[in-house]
Amino acid sequence: MSTSYRIAEAAALLGVSDDTVRRWIDGDRLSATRDGGPAQVDGAELARVATELHETPPPGTTRSSSARNRLAGIVTRVVRDTVMAQVEIQAGPFRLVSLMSREAADELGLEPGVRAVATVKATQVSVDVP
Repeated sequence: MSTSYRIAEAAALLGVSDDTVRRWIDGDRLSATRDGGPAQVDGAELARVATELHETPPPGTTRSSSARNRLAGIVTRVVRDTVMAQVEIQAGPFRLVSLMSREAADELGLEPGVRAVATVKATQVSVDVP
């Protein structure tokens, strides 16, 4: 059973615009079928492009880590108190919130507008299918 997605759905999953997906289809970066109706992108093909878009950063970009879930984004908010800091990062369509020591946030120079990579490592990850 092959899952396929409309252009708008593919765009939402990749965190890009509908027009970007259409350009990728026209430029043969992403293949789509048009069986008399709206264009459909094959799920496996969409997964391939998603993987290309979010490859692991090149060596030296971040410190070595066993975690493989890295989301590059921009810091949108930092709330500091005397001991802790709450840092919000927008990584594509995802909003991530990290709690860390104020000292760590200060050492990293985290402020709104700074590029950052959120690294996620968990002992359990739940997967839901809509």
